Amino acid sequence: MNKIGWTTAGWLFWLPFAFAHGPQPMPLQNVPIPKVLGTLGELPVNFLPTDGGDPIVVDKQKAIALGKALFWDVNVGSDGMACGSCHFHAGADNRVKNQINPGLKSTSETAGTFERLPSSADSGGPNYTLKTTDFPTFRFNDPLNKASGVSFATDDVVSSSGTFSGNFTGVSKFTGEQDQCARSADAIFHVDGVGTRRVEPRNAPTVVNAIFNHRNFWDGRANNTYNGVSPWGDRDLDAGVWVKTGARSAAKQKLRLENASLASLAMGPALSDVEMSCVGRKWPNIGRKLLLRQPLQGQKVHNQDSVLGALSLSTPGSLKPGLNTTYKNLIMGAFNPKFWSFSSTGPFGAPPGQEPYNQMEANFSMFFGIALQLYQGTLVSDQAPIDLTPRDPVTHLPTWEGMGKTQAEIDSLNNGLATFTNNHCNLCHSGPALTTAAITLNSTLVDETLNAFYGSDLSIPYGPDGLGPDAGAYAAGISPHVSVVTRNTTVGGIKLMDLGFANTGVADPAADPGLGGLDDFGNPLSYSDQYVQYLLGNYSNIKDKVVKSVRSCDFLVEIAKNVTTTNLVIFTAPNGIQADGSREGVLKNQDCINDFALKGNIPTVAAANAALTSAPLKLGVAKKATFKIPGLRNIELTGPYMHNGSMSTLEQVIEFYSRKGNNDNPDRHTLVSNIALANAPDQRADLLALLKSFTDERVRYEKAPFDHPEIKVPNGHAGDHLSVTAGNPLNAELATEEFLVIPPVGANGSQTPLLPFESYLQAP
Repeated sequence: MNKIGWTTAGWLFWLPFAFAHGPQPMPLQNVPIPKVLGTLGELPVNFLPTDGGDPIVVDKQKAIALGKALFWDVNVGSDGMACGSCHFHAGADNRVKNQINPGLKSTSETAGTFERLPSSADSGGPNYTLKTTDFPTFRFNDPLNKASGVSFATDDVVSSSGTFSGNFTGVSKFTGEQDQCARSADAIFHVDGVGTRRVEPRNAPTVVNAIFNHRNFWDGRANNTYNGVSPWGDRDLDAGVWVKTGARSAAKQKLRLENASLASLAMGPALSDVEMSCVGRKWPNIGRKLLLRQPLQGQKVHNQDSVLGALSLSTPGSLKPGLNTTYKNLIMGAFNPKFWSFSSTGPFGAPPGQEPYNQMEANFSMFFGIALQLYQGTLVSDQAPIDLTPRDPVTHLPTWEGMGKTQAEIDSLNNGLATFTNNHCNLCHSGPALTTAAITLNSTLVDETLNAFYGSDLSIPYGPDGLGPDAGAYAAGISPHVSVVTRNTTVGGIKLMDLGFANTGVADPAADPGLGGLDDFGNPLSYSDQYVQYLLGNYSNIKDKVVKSVRSCDFLVEIAKNVTTTNLVIFTAPNGIQADGSREGVLKNQDCINDFALKGNIPTVAAANAALTSAPLKLGVAKKATFKIPGLRNIELTGPYMHNGSMSTLEQVIEFYSRKGNNDNPDRHTLVSNIALANAPDQRADLLALLKSFTDERVRYEKAPFDHPEIKVPNGHAGDHLSVTAGNPLNAELATEEFLVIPPVGANGSQTPLLPFESYLQAP
């Protein structure tokens, strides 16, 4: 593996990623979905029937059907918003009206204030229709040259419109899409005093292939460990589910399901007063609203739906709404009776002035989260050209032969792959899911396992070369062990960083803290922050159990070295070091990456605490304006791009990287500085061709498993950003609405392909 030197204070550090080929884009076919492991109370619990006796889920297919119905059902929201309302276009959102948030994550002077967009002086704000000339929203005089000067910048975000919100008062058990809420015009989201739907503060990423992410949401707050109630995993000390323990007894028990980040994610939007909910609504309220209802009761379901077809009321030529069952029956068929069969209502609480909740209502959050995880676990796009191409039998690199491509097209794809690796795109977009955020998957594939293979013809063996030749995965910090923290170079020096997250300089760090934010309990989201607490000996400040398994010998740049000289960024013997794992009595120096097996050291607790004041660079963390690295599959269809939706085309994304980002800041990854595309138009074109080879045609044409029921999606309001029509039936102060009606699609897909985001923008 080629290496390059990096110096500080007279030291030469060997960075193994600098010129290595690194991991390659690999096929997603026949890779394992991360296995869910967990405990209930203090005892291990089986998740699926195939795991063993007394599982949580007793029928996986019924749970998937429940999850698909819930994902697309507009009755889940307080005012017609479903999960699918922001994820209906290749798993993302292609709406262009009423899609702007005024930078509510920002700490700048313009936070919460709508600004104009590039197209004109009167552009932007609520109910505005985006134009092609509004992108990118951060631009330079020369898009390929950062030194040319900024010509436009804003902290406003292009995202997804959600709910009107309001104060929750109640629900109907049987009919009615809307919750009972006290609603009024919003103080921020309005046009001349007439209320509009609120808009989320971050762009909605695709849910396709999200099952592989170790954590979800842009800032990683959807914990890898699911607690059955909230997004926060072990951080939420009050979380628990109700378990029937006897004929007349039920107890609240702690649930821990690892590798269940999508279940954690599902806990957020349905209670968010920006995305789907009125303020004060709780999960048992949603359960009460839905359990006795027909799923999708107002939405047509295709008779050939790959999951719901057998339950639909539709027949060939006659599409009808709803399923021939209830949510209660689906839950009873999918889940272990100990979670829903307790007949008394006493222990589970009650809404004010109403009958107490039953066990099924009290546990509705768990049913919802697990069902959505299992459904979204089917949304794996593994039939793109990058998957279907033949591969070299030795290197397993794509050959593109026998696919009906011309030699010019093959040359372009090969050049695109070379550009991708030579510019180190592959060190963030690694493995079959094309992201280092797929930590468990990537670690599994580089763990040498007897008779374990993947790929279309099961020809790629698990092991060090599982993600490319010459143990290329190690250059991205991918280890056979589940590594969640690494150490690497930033503009501000060598820092600890969460694997699968990066600051690439998309925006001013003041616009959004990203991974540098806190959870609802005031704890840092960052694993690296918690690892610093581990080094300091403050073990009670570690909120995520996985941090305790971090191995320093898997870092790309070591944190401690057993030498007698001193250094500003590395702990050495004079400072006080110890073997990693010696605190626990089990050394962490087996199967290390990058030849660090003899360098698996960490500072002593005393040395780490001393460094807080004497040498803080040694404990530096890159977290501010750091975001989850998205996968690149189907990227052609999932614009707008970046966490702030600031780019509308892949060409703009490539220009962004060609100019080495928008914003230099201390936490920005130095890999961005090494990109050399500004003067290489042919390489940019070939890179674009490679990116398009990541598109699965089943996604483009909504074929199974990407088919779906009908959904009516709010699409702005009657009028424009200067004037709207009041008189919404929900409240006269709110604007009347416009909708996109997305028709139901069966397993055979649609004849109309999904198009890239820019195709839906208004012409100037």
